[in-house]
Amino acid sequence: MRTDLCDLLGIDVPIVGFSPSEHVVAAISRAGGLGVLGCVRFNDADELDTVLTWLDGATGGRPYGVDVVMPSTRPTEGVPEDLGELIPEGHREFVDRTLLRLGVPPLSGEPRPGVLGWLHSVARSHVEVALRHPIRLIANALGPPPPDVIAQAHDRNLLVAALAGRADHARSHAAAGVDIVVAQGYEAGGHTGEIAGMVLIPEVVDAVGVPVLAAGGIGSGRQIAAALALGARGVWMGSVWLGTSEYESGPALREALLRASSSDTVRSRIYSGKPARLLRNRWTEAWSADAAPRPLPMPLQNLLVSGAHERLMASGDPSVVPMPVGQIVGRMNAVRRVAEVMSDLVTEADETLARLPKLL
Repeated sequence: MRTDLCDLLGIDVPIVGFSPSEHVVAAISRAGGLGVLGCVRFNDADELDTVLTWLDGATGGRPYGVDVVMPSTRPTEGVPEDLGELIPEGHREFVDRTLLRLGVPPLSGEPRPGVLGWLHSVARSHVEVALRHPIRLIANALGPPPPDVIAQAHDRNLLVAALAGRADHARSHAAAGVDIVVAQGYEAGGHTGEIAGMVLIPEVVDAVGVPVLAAGGIGSGRQIAAALALGARGVWMGSVWLGTSEYESGPALREALLRASSSDTVRSRIYSGKPARLLRNRWTEAWSADAAPRPLPMPLQNLLVSGAHERLMASGDPSVVPMPVGQIVGRMNAVRRVAEVMSDLVTEADETLARLPKLL
């Protein structure tokens, strides 16, 4: 299984793996794909620099990339310390009442600050740090990065990718100078649109002249073969790596992921303020109740719930853990090493592609 994407990125197989875990990213790259580090969890640019320095060595000289959350135009945003003042008191009270009703204990120490990686200014600092490292790709979860960021990347011979949930978005991305469009279907975890991959992928392929990666609901070699048949040059996979041994997670999250079916997710704005697919559980159900307030816009919603997320994760209760994940979670029924997952993906894809000509 090889496409021109492999030559473009300097990889062995057309699999791009997104993860917030540097250990997963390094393992994907070492296994012949392109690991892409999600940077939104880093509030501190120095912390990101340390992690990227580790990746420089841990990838064994193989290419890797970074993913940021940056709107193409600079929004009006206050300093982080002032943003909390924009959160209504009623929303804070709802969160406190819900945690109490769900039996979630308080933290033993001080909570981490809200994830500021959603802010344009912080994402821009992520780019500045990343450009000092030998990355191969900068991906942006909110469409094309600003023109100056694209120009900086191209000046360094780096590729720029952007996620798209509609064909018209993909055309705009390509017109802005993006080198790779990720067509992300409704099935995907995290921020995602409303069009299913089977419909979206060929629409995007037909809409743009740049390479297209298929994303959303992909967790097997057969699905990779299907994406290639639809015209994609490769795949972008995220949720499947949450079930690997390299992904650092507590027992409660492991249990929640392993026992979930493909129907146990929900698309909601409660995680960040933008529609995102999450594990369906008692926390998400609380926000869908009639008495629940409407989620706040990004980045206020994440600042509102970040402390609650820490408590929910620390509670040890699988029925409340807050986790973005796609519908492919129903196939994640065992903890395996990244290398094993990659090997199985490639073997099944090769077998599928070899079988298809016999149907003619």
